[in-house]
Amino acid sequence: MKQQKSTLVLAALSGVPFIMVLGNSMIIPVLPAIKEALHLTQFKVSLLITLFSVPAGIIIPLAGFLSDRFGRKKVIVPALILYGLGGILAGLAAIFLKSMVYQAILAGRILQGMGAAGTAPIAMALTGDLYTGKQRATALGIIEAANGLGKVVSPVLGALLGLITWYATFLFFPLVIIPVVLGVYFLVSEPEQNRQAQSVREYLKSIARVFEKKSAMLLTSFLGGAVALLTLFGVLFFLSEHLETVFRLNGVRKGMALAVPVLFMSSTSYLTGRLIKKRLALMKWLVVTGLALISGALTLMGFYRTTYLFFIAISLAGIGTGLALPCLNTIITSSTAAQRRGLVTSLYGGVRFLGVALGPPLFGLLMNYGLPLMFWSTATLAGVAALLAVFLIRVRDMKEPAAEEKSGPVPYKLQPVPGMAARKPWKYPEKQE
Repeated sequence: MKQQKSTLVLAALSGVPFIMVLGNSMIIPVLPAIKEALHLTQFKVSLLITLFSVPAGIIIPLAGFLSDRFGRKKVIVPALILYGLGGILAGLAAIFLKSMVYQAILAGRILQGMGAAGTAPIAMALTGDLYTGKQRATALGIIEAANGLGKVVSPVLGALLGLITWYATFLFFPLVIIPVVLGVYFLVSEPEQNRQAQSVREYLKSIARVFEKKSAMLLTSFLGGAVALLTLFGVLFFLSEHLETVFRLNGVRKGMALAVPVLFMSSTSYLTGRLIKKRLALMKWLVVTGLALISGALTLMGFYRTTYLFFIAISLAGIGTGLALPCLNTIITSSTAAQRRGLVTSLYGGVRFLGVALGPPLFGLLMNYGLPLMFWSTATLAGVAALLAVFLIRVRDMKEPAAEEKSGPVPYKLQPVPGMAARKPWKYPEKQE
């Protein structure tokens, strides 16, 4: 692609994860206001995050299958529209309903989650289709940085919208989705991938072959991505309440404090994407280092006694997340053939969403048993993920798929014919008298 066109295409694709991440991160600063307005418990208010992420995690594999079968754009554009409609439903329910408001908002959040299933993971697969080699690593680093930038901007944006009213955040979604939909539809030209009308059974068999050969690496990468986002959103959920009760921060000041770990994550994601290029061994050790940093930061947070130490620890956790996620994205997209990349990256995206979904309720539950236990137990989880990455992410599994993994029939001349091993395969045996 020409440089100017490539920049516009990447900007349009980066808008997809940027919009998607607003779905949770922009809501976090106003959770205490929603809790007070609707008289909710801490667990019920956490469901506003969980019931967005769980439907997304469940439906993402279907979205990936459809994108492999029919094309990426045919999934991304309708998904973004559905995402906006869910925000409209939640916002209008808060304005016009006198009863069952909470249930209607949850319905809107579920609809948003279903739309989110066809956004960022499919955009990641499309980026893998459009770019190769060093450009792919850089482009995926930018995609992850856009995801992180959304996490940086959204707490401040959510806090600002919360100054108007707590439900203004829901009505903001359709406004920002319109330009992204137009950008993806008009600017992105999807490459031909020779999509085949395989049956679902044949398609699943081809996916199973990928996991047979690279199961250890893929499953470890999935776990690493889920743990990184579980801890990130768990910490953000904890901070949303903690900053008000302990540090007396409200409004924009609170939003800016929430943005600290994700600002470090976003900056690190961008730099990591520029650094890794095609250095496969480096990717592995950056994943290990990132998960180890998260584990160490959470351990430190269990001991914190001062404000400065606390914010140093959450910044280190953000850096660790920024080191791990771009490398995991590149490892997964580069190790799978284009015909199956949509489903594999969608499975990864689904696991990431489930990590986001589990983070807030898990931290909310563990908060009842004391902060040290909350931080140390999740630090152990991140440490286990780092150790698994040391032993199970192997450089040879990161390389492009081998010929037998790619679709298409094996040529007849490569197939051995019984009883003819001693003869040249392109000649018929002489007729015997």
